[in-house]
Amino acid sequence: MSGKDERFIVEDAVRKAAVLIEALSWIRRFRGRYVVIKLGGSALEEEAAVKSFLTDVIFMRTVGMHPILVHGGGKAISQAMNTAGIEPRFVNGRRFTDEQTLEIATDVLANQISASLVQEIQSQGAKAEALHFGTRNCLSGEQLTLQTEDGSDVDLGHVGYVTDVDQDLLAEVCQSDAIPVIPSVALDPSGQKLNVNADTAAAALARILKAEKLVFLSDVPGIFLDRHDPQTLVSHLETQRCRALIADGTIDAGMVPKVDAALEALASGVGKVHIVDARLPHSILLEIYSDKGIGTEIVK
Repeated sequence: MSGKDERFIVEDAVRKAAVLIEALSWIRRFRGRYVVIKLGGSALEEEAAVKSFLTDVIFMRTVGMHPILVHGGGKAISQAMNTAGIEPRFVNGRRFTDEQTLEIATDVLANQISASLVQEIQSQGAKAEALHFGTRNCLSGEQLTLQTEDGSDVDLGHVGYVTDVDQDLLAEVCQSDAIPVIPSVALDPSGQKLNVNADTAAAALARILKAEKLVFLSDVPGIFLDRHDPQTLVSHLETQRCRALIADGTIDAGMVPKVDAALEALASGVGKVHIVDARLPHSILLEIYSDKGIGTEIVK
């Protein structure tokens, strides 16, 4: 081996050590703390990205954090409904959920997506447990009622929102060194299954647990002042500025529910909310365990 090669190896090792040293203070700070991570949308469709992301979640668990994974699966549900010959119907941006739609949605979420995420975590040598109506239920909820501008009720079918979580169950699973995997399905007091928006489910869970962090894994790098200009990515936002950006239309479309959920979580005691691109390798580790981060963080 030449002297040049040896210097390269040493320099590479020094760079790696510097990364670990930078992460050390964050690892100490977040040890034993809950971080709620929401995975959904197109990020679920890219197998390599999901595997890489789950490796990062396992790292977080290994260094002492308590990651809790909450997921949706809207595209997979729509595909399953199409296979069954059912036309998806949306009311005020939410999926109308009749009995047949509910059975398809809950099967996809619990028996397909949750099961596959748990299997992948286990295949990488870590522990995971799916928590839902078919195993040990974690999310309690009530039926969601919306109203039109004239005050009349909007019928969404079996659509709900999270009212409580089983904190003892989550503590038990986390203390057993396992990663909880939770689909966005809640049970009402009668045992009725309710289809819940995954963003709001994750925010409710983070709010009730007073989580250190709430992370939305998206298919965009974060919040832009101009979505057509990558240079306008905002790395740090406070709640007041977020509300202004929603009001002037800078934050719009599918990002609005995420940011609304983020603001509600922050107001209830969550430390920080992060929006990061799940397709970027190790994006969640770069956001949490480095000084600069890589997406958008929102703070109170």
